[in-house]
Amino acid sequence: MSATPAPRRGPLDGLLVLDITRVVAGPYCSMILADLGARVIKIEHPSDPDYVRDFPPFVGTGDDRFSAFFAQYNRHKQGITLNLKHETGRDLLKQLVARADVLVENFRPGTMERFGVGYETLRAENPRLVYAAISGFGQTGPNALKPGFDNSGQATGGLWSMNGYPDRPPVRVGTIVGDVSATLFATIGVLAAVREAERTGLGQMVDVSQQDSVLALTENAVVKYTVDGDIAGPLGNAHPFVRPYGQFPCKDGHVFFGGYNDKLWALSCRTFGAPHLLEDPEIDTMAKRFVPEVYTRRIEPVIEDWFREYTKAELEAMAGDDIPLCAVKNIREVVEDPHIAARDMIVDVEYPGGRVDMFGTPIKLSRTHAQTRGRAPRLGEHNAEVYAELLGLDADALRAMTSMGAI
Repeated sequence: MSATPAPRRGPLDGLLVLDITRVVAGPYCSMILADLGARVIKIEHPSDPDYVRDFPPFVGTGDDRFSAFFAQYNRHKQGITLNLKHETGRDLLKQLVARADVLVENFRPGTMERFGVGYETLRAENPRLVYAAISGFGQTGPNALKPGFDNSGQATGGLWSMNGYPDRPPVRVGTIVGDVSATLFATIGVLAAVREAERTGLGQMVDVSQQDSVLALTENAVVKYTVDGDIAGPLGNAHPFVRPYGQFPCKDGHVFFGGYNDKLWALSCRTFGAPHLLEDPEIDTMAKRFVPEVYTRRIEPVIEDWFREYTKAELEAMAGDDIPLCAVKNIREVVEDPHIAARDMIVDVEYPGGRVDMFGTPIKLSRTHAQTRGRAPRLGEHNAEVYAELLGLDADALRAMTSMGAI
């Protein structure tokens, strides 16, 4: 069963991307490009491939056993092997770069240079190459050579210190937001650089760090410090400057409720049977309801009383399309949400060992639709196809290179 992506005319059709990345920050970037129509060739070391291939959960058994985690971030890609520590492997990469539009790597800064295939070397092979480097701390600065992981980005970008509850130690965000934010900023950078290369014929490096990316997610924390000297800390489910706007318990779980301005508060009071509160002089304006002591003493108990006897579904029905109220859903509830299904956000991909249901793409284009159902490659699955098509290498040449450890 070949993983060669089916021909399609996505908005990035004709773009050739070399993906020398592993784990998530990097593979996710090239996956987005693949969803949008780019041809992505995933390059892995023949004996030290992307170790996410060994991450659970797994689909199938025996030779058909496959990591669903790996599958989710490497769909649509072709897979080849190439050893950058081998001179012939480096020569092959240079030849591929001469044909490519984009290269994405997420090694620690300086690693590609030590291999002899850093940005300056590769752009000599192809001046229009867009070279995206995703790392923990970026290509410059005193911390550039430090190892970087998702938690490194969350910790040093400020987000970790802001997450959790005020009376407890900070808590990491419950997903790999350091990896994902770097991926998204890298993808934006690649698309901007590709547009510039089309205009001028000159590529450039796209340098994205996890720390920088996480810092850019911290909302108003930077300006609150630089303007007022306030250091943001954990707020639990509260919002820094609007109330009520958070999580509230109900009969079968929790809901988010955001009826903070005067219009929404009035709608909420009428919907939940408390119109008399609109005339209460202590809480009749948004500014008054925001005062912490007033909010804790007067507003929170009222809302908890409103919601206590109703389920999440009942509250959503009561709120309708006018009041910002929605269920706090677990992943099972999200995956089974009919709205998610209508948005094609859970897609199924067939593998020899079974089907993998994974998240789709949130990018909805009206004409050149993204496609999300191509499967991820097995290690080196497309060596013969890619090396023959792009570099003209025959089976004898590939066997020789395999035996010498170059691919």
